[in-house]
Amino acid sequence: MNEAKIRERLSACGIPCDEELAECLRCYFSLLLEWNERMNLTRITDEEEALDAHFVDSLMVVTVPKLIPEKGKIIDVGTGAGFPGMVLALACPGLHVTLLDSLQKRLDFLAAVKESVGAKNVALVHVRAEDGARKKELREQFDIATARAVAPLAVLAEYLLPYVHVGGAALCWKGPALTDELTAGRRAAYLIGGQTEDAISVSIPGRDWQHSLLPIRKIRPTPTAYPRRAGLPSQKPLGT
Repeated sequence: MNEAKIRERLSACGIPCDEELAECLRCYFSLLLEWNERMNLTRITDEEEALDAHFVDSLMVVTVPKLIPEKGKIIDVGTGAGFPGMVLALACPGLHVTLLDSLQKRLDFLAAVKESVGAKNVALVHVRAEDGARKKELREQFDIATARAVAPLAVLAEYLLPYVHVGGAALCWKGPALTDELTAGRRAAYLIGGQTEDAISVSIPGRDWQHSLLPIRKIRPTPTAYPRRAGLPSQKPLGT
């Protein structure tokens, strides 16, 4: 994957991409392949598919007006290999992005990416989502909480909304399952202090993927009972 191909593809998708961002993403992908040989980071290693599935999909959010602030604090919960959080940090240097994951080895990979590309606006946190949201320094401290391919919507609401201050939003990357998840997700969001907004269909040129971005606006503080102890949100989702 070279810089010219990255710039050409992102530009074709309406995503601004200068030489610096293209070089960062090229380095990111190279490290992803290297580390993927010794740990499970991604099943997608084909260059063209990976470019779309990992980088373009993460960045299509910047093509939607007012979803992502130019400056502010974002937390990517269950960040995995850094999608979308690390990609957003590289594309939006005015943001401060916290990448949170329960597996240290994933964060070790992201630390290597951070060092290689010089991403000074990235912080790494090793903790489970439910436990992190009870820490004073993290609870209701962020403008946006993101998650991509992490859990059903009702579970995501409990994972994400406790991190967001009132007026901020959880932002969920979802696929075709969103239709089936929406009713329970709305109920769960209400219990946590949020309100779902209209899903935004995201079309990636040349792909027939059914992808959506679903904002959940934080309208009141999260009750102290949430999130429940680690494991419960996935075992017994709210709203179902």
